[in-house]
Amino acid sequence: MTYTTRLVTDESEFAELGADWARLYARCPSATPFQSHAWLHSWWLSYGRPGRLRLLLVRDGAELVGVAPLMRVRRPVPALVPLGGAISDYGDVLLDEERGEAAVTALTEGLAACARTALIDLREVRPGGAAERVYECWRGPRRRVGDSLCLELPALPMAELVARLPSGKAQRVRAKLRKLTALGVERHVVTPDEVDKALRRLLELHQLQWQGRKVTSEHLRPRFCEHLVRSVGPMVRSGDAVVTEFRLDDDVVAVDLTLLSRRLAGGYLYGAHPCLRERKADVAVMLLDACAEHARGTLSLLRGNEPYKHHWRPEPVVNQRLLLARRRTAPLLAAAVCDVAARRRGKELVRTWRERGGGGP
Repeated sequence: MTYTTRLVTDESEFAELGADWARLYARCPSATPFQSHAWLHSWWLSYGRPGRLRLLLVRDGAELVGVAPLMRVRRPVPALVPLGGAISDYGDVLLDEERGEAAVTALTEGLAACARTALIDLREVRPGGAAERVYECWRGPRRRVGDSLCLELPALPMAELVARLPSGKAQRVRAKLRKLTALGVERHVVTPDEVDKALRRLLELHQLQWQGRKVTSEHLRPRFCEHLVRSVGPMVRSGDAVVTEFRLDDDVVAVDLTLLSRRLAGGYLYGAHPCLRERKADVAVMLLDACAEHARGTLSLLRGNEPYKHHWRPEPVVNQRLLLARRRTAPLLAAAVCDVAARRRGKELVRTWRERGGGGP
């Protein structure tokens, strides 16, 4: 079996890959929603920079059997990095599971040819991701380091998730669920035609709930709104996302976006009106209850180590950063590893400083 590889740098050709990409995505069980064509192409339209697109395609005849969706960056070192950026919780390549090691080899050799003077820096790879197969096949210098922490739960109905908790905490959660019912909070799964309006409402509520507090500023920018509206509509149609509205007295008081793949469901973003908390509604319980209905394999709480997530006794899972170099670019690999170590040390020093009361006596 002979595979051909081709590097795509043209944005219009990226747009035309949707159907081929969708078939490959369906044959890559480890893929997360952040590797779907709808998500990545929309991300590129909002965040990409001309001249930096690098899509490595592997085909068997006309059939797409592998993709490495990357772009070129110059800082802190010249590198090829995954599309999706900071707003994507997982990065990965796509490989047709049925094609075996020959397809892995073709993608790996293609990446080596692309990265003549650049490091390949695959960030936020979930354990078990397809990029691990490329890493194992890589013949040049390589390093694997930890990346962001994600917290994960088994894909169970809400009643079973509650049953995993200590009895006292489980009783409190059941009381919170009864409170939501008593308040009359109703759920409505949004249809594809309603997605645009629902997502704009989500972002309005998200801004309202964080008013006066520190918020991720990117979530408030027009480009993020454009990306979300453009990508999620097709994802809802294909079953890769679900948008849920929560209504109280006929008013939409919360909206949740959950992203879906064959093995994973993750609550990506939500907006909730402060009136819910004023009426003693537990928003976190409400959202998890809705998300659990759609979970497959794993219910991911995605990146972040927030205390409220630990109430559910999740399993900590550390994403991987896979660094691949050729012999001539080995110094770039060393520089990247030093940068990782320096940043990690800096975070430890800040944490120690805070634990000591900000340096006070």
